[in-house]
This record gives sequence, C-alpha cells and structure tokens, in this order.
Amino acid sequence: MAALTDEMLRAVKGELDAQAVYREVKQTGDFAGFAREFMHSDDGRVARNAFWVLTKASDQELSQLQGMLNELIDLALKTEHSAVRRLSLNIIERLKMEEDDLRTDFLDFCLEHMADVDELPGIQSISMKLAYRMCKFYPELMDEFKVTLESMETEYYKPAVNCVRSRILRGKLK
Repeated sequence: MAALTDEMLRAVKGELDAQAVYREVKQTGDFAGFAREFMHSDDGRVARNAFWVLTKASDQELSQLQGMLNELIDLALKTEHSAVRRLSLNIIERLKMEEDDLRTDFLDFCLEHMADVDELPGIQSISMKLAYRMCKFYPELMDEFKVTLESMETEYYKPAVNCVRSRILRGKLK
C-alpha cells in the first residue's frame, strides 16, 4: 500500500474521506494488505479510520480478511480504543465463523461485554450477535446463552441492545 499513508488515514474526518480511501483500496483490490498495514497502528486514529474504511467494503471484498480472523479477534480482545474495538468486531461479525473457529476467550469476552451496562451500546450489540453465532454450534451453550439473555434487565440497556436481544429470543436473528 505505497499510495496510502498513516497521514492520509489520520486526515480522514468524515464519510466522504472514508469513501475516498475505500475507493483507493478497492482499486488495488488488496483489502488484506490494507488491513495488515494499518490495523495495528499505535495511532488509535489511524487504526480506527482503517477499520472504518473496511466497513465500507462488500462482504466479498472483506472475505480477503478471512485468514486474519484470529488476528482480528486478538486485536478486539486487547485494544484499549473503544472505536477500534467496535469497528473490528463489526468486521469479525461480517466474516464466516465455523465451529472450528470457536475460541472460548472470545466467547467469554462477548458474553461479558454484551451484558456490561457500562459498555457502549454498539459493542454490547455486536458482542451479543457474535456470542449468538458462536453458541449456535452447541445446544448446551445456546440454552445457557438464552437464559443469560432472558435474565438481562432491559431497563438498563439502550434500545439497540434490547432490539438485538429481542430478535435473538424470537428467533429472528440470522
């Protein structure tokens, strides 16, 4: 990615800027290379904007990141930047997750963050969706997961979180 630099990503201020960087990445066709170069930046703004650009990609384009699933999960688990965490979880949620991909540390993380009333609603919601996807592989985990959802006191959560919770309990979330 010689054309794109930390300075260019740092300068992304709005949707038009993010779309412009996305078009440059799309032109190269190297979404995995872009992710590898910028997602671990020590500059939280650069990493955040790199993930923001990646959210513009189609599922087919993002499929290039499939081989990086564990690396993306590790980043989401470890980052101190809430925006990087939310956006990386969003990318993870758009990738395929098979039974062999189940990581108990990641499942525990998702279960903890989905129920944490002090967590940002975006992180709670995406954590809930990811926990649901992982629990679907194991009926005993799914039963436990649903008990957890049912025990959540909805008045402590934002509407977005309650909506995801409700969709899961009604069987409406894919």
